[in-house]
Amino acid sequence: MRLGAGFKKVLVVTAAVLLGAGGWLLGNCGPFTDVAADVFCPFVLEIFYLGITTGTTATTYDPSGNVTRLQMAAFLSRSVDGVLKRGSRRAAGEQFWTTGNETVLGVTTLPFGANLVKSDGADLWVANSSRATVTRVRASDGKILETWTGATSAFGVLSAIGSIFSTGRTNPGAVYRIDPSQPAGVVTTVASSVGVNTGGIAFDGARIWTANSNSVSIVTPGASTPWSVTTVTAGFAGPNGAIFDGGNIWVTDGDTIKKLDSSGAILLTVTSSATEPMFPAYDGSNIWVPNFIGGTVDVIRASSGARLATLTSNGLFGAISASFDGQRVVVTDQANGGVSLWKAADLSPIGFFSTGAGSNPYGAASDGLNFWLTLQGTNGVTSALARF
Repeated sequence: MRLGAGFKKVLVVTAAVLLGAGGWLLGNCGPFTDVAADVFCPFVLEIFYLGITTGTTATTYDPSGNVTRLQMAAFLSRSVDGVLKRGSRRAAGEQFWTTGNETVLGVTTLPFGANLVKSDGADLWVANSSRATVTRVRASDGKILETWTGATSAFGVLSAIGSIFSTGRTNPGAVYRIDPSQPAGVVTTVASSVGVNTGGIAFDGARIWTANSNSVSIVTPGASTPWSVTTVTAGFAGPNGAIFDGGNIWVTDGDTIKKLDSSGAILLTVTSSATEPMFPAYDGSNIWVPNFIGGTVDVIRASSGARLATLTSNGLFGAISASFDGQRVVVTDQANGGVSLWKAADLSPIGFFSTGAGSNPYGAASDGLNFWLTLQGTNGVTSALARF
């Protein structure tokens, strides 16, 4: 079959394009003229498109060149950052911003005395001490859904075993249980003999741990209540917060944070950089410990107990609670009336953001999309849960 002159021109133009700048028919890999279009090309293009590398020039990748340890650190850091940013719930919701100030906070008014808060993955649970209640708030819009009563001096919150637990800062201390699948009502007291003034609470996969004013209690779930309680006093001065790192429980205590064994004995003591460590967060590798008096945050490597860094500035003055969202760490600062935000991967500051004059931010939690903060207000006169 004979081709017309017009069709011949089309073939010539097409061939010229394919053999031109793109060079696909010549075996180029994307913009790189020194990489073949072979089995390795997709890998090169992936790290190019993700910004992990831009090549040595606009058109060369230098595939046989050596990589220094410094270059490797840069590649790995960019890889981690890219995965975290693109794989988060915030990315799925096109939420790439950071809340700038108090005027754009989503605020839910709560009963007076809001203390710590925890997400169960769908809703937020807030302990309200002065009203002896635990409030359930829908994360999607901040609507109050239900309120459970009977939680005297409710303080800490835990989501575990398909239930919500709260501590009671009473003498002796208490642990309350809520079945979120049932209509709101009165909480069930599963333990009423834990240490005095129970505060922080954590779960190790089998047992509940509480930090008390002079001890640590281990609560073992059972078929009936009250549940078995073991309280350990040896070596503790005044525990505040408790966190589980996947292997061990840690409690902030006095001017230290302590790593415990399965019986509550102290395995390791790390001295804080300042005074009165409060409610820590674990980011999968490190423990972030806010220090209220002195306004610092200690970053402790969980595997060894080594203090990697002591964070200062970035609005820190009276740090209370830390929370990790998979990429960032937020620290509430009651003295400065705002939150200090940090990049968890390299401990770099993102910024300090006000929650409003007299807001007194206290507890912090993340639902993977937003941080949620309890705002105690001036002298506890007002109380709110703010979406940050």
